[in-house]
Amino acid sequence: MMEVLKVVLVGLPGSGKSTFGKVLAKELRVDFLDLDRLIEEQSGKTIPMIFSEKGEGAFRELESKELERVLGNDKSFVLASGGGCPCFNDNMDLINQKSISVYLDVPLNEISSRLQHSRVSTRPMFEGLDAGEITLKLKNLLAQRGSFYEQAKIKLSGKDFSAEFLIMELTSVLKGQSES
Repeated sequence: MMEVLKVVLVGLPGSGKSTFGKVLAKELRVDFLDLDRLIEEQSGKTIPMIFSEKGEGAFRELESKELERVLGNDKSFVLASGGGCPCFNDNMDLINQKSISVYLDVPLNEISSRLQHSRVSTRPMFEGLDAGEITLKLKNLLAQRGSFYEQAKIKLSGKDFSAEFLIMELTSVLKGQSES
């Protein structure tokens, strides 16, 4: 197996990248990183502040630079990327070159339910939306982003997946890489 294991989780907002990522990192005994938190630490501003002050373009540049920095280090980790991260600045290509990408493909109704019961204020994209509007927004996002997510090396579908199952999948991918 590889000495350094880098796993990057991709998927829609609310798909469980941070929640599942923490569980997976603990199982693998590696660090858990959240790309949005890293951007906030580097910039000294919250994601909503960056969006409102500088716009999405500036945020995407910060995001790409931070992704490149994290993927360039020689430590093992599980990284929760932002929902849009793979879709900009060739980030998905970089993710696939430098890590094992995992797409968390969760049903839209499950994500919508999660978002309705979470702190929507931390997710400016969904603030003030009702259940139907959240689901519609998710459908639109999936239509725009799905082709990027589908490029992931591993796809986990459904609302319940286990760290143990993903570890088996990772082992299989790693064996395939070492044999080629």
